[in-house]
Amino acid sequence: MQDVIKIESKEHPKVALRVIPGHFATPNSHVNYYLDMTALKARQSEAAAVAAELSKQILATTVVDTIVCMDGCEIIGGYLAEELTKAGIYSMNSHKTMYIITPEFAASGQMLFRENLKPMVRGKNVLLLLASVTTGETIVRAVRALGYYGATISGISAIFSAANSIGGITINSLFSMADIPDYRKYEPENCSMCKEKKPIDAFANAFGYSIIQE
Repeated sequence: MQDVIKIESKEHPKVALRVIPGHFATPNSHVNYYLDMTALKARQSEAAAVAAELSKQILATTVVDTIVCMDGCEIIGGYLAEELTKAGIYSMNSHKTMYIITPEFAASGQMLFRENLKPMVRGKNVLLLLASVTTGETIVRAVRALGYYGATISGISAIFSAANSIGGITINSLFSMADIPDYRKYEPENCSMCKEKKPIDAFANAFGYSIIQE
């Protein structure tokens, strides 16, 4: 793998995406860059900056009762709820405040919510918060599962997204393909890097990456 490339946000100097070139196998695809968002999700000042920028992309008329955090975005989710509240985004919850929750996933990949979390989802306006969107399969499964619980998707926000929308729902993101124009994603069975006999450097998911080729 090559050295880390740092891509800074045009809007906020504290928000920078660390990009590592290589051949990575993710749960849904093969990609030629690993997007390292560890500091953006775990460092207090950067998580707050990410939340501040994401909040600007959501219309003041949006209703958000619950933020469903995926990919380890809970800290950003907390700050985002605070930013949205300050910006005038309102909630229809009886407590007039937002829930910030994380879904559970069954071995089959199905998203589920236990009995104690169901009241925070059923009949609620849900904002999906993700670190990255590549193929969109995760969002499709999440939207379907939340529909089973009777939730309404009021918005989708991500740090990086390779797509502008999924299923007719706009994805608001801080970074896009315009920031990484040579970013490529492939179906595992139709990967150009694999066809070129380029070994997989690492397995990657929302937790990080695990190097195969030293």
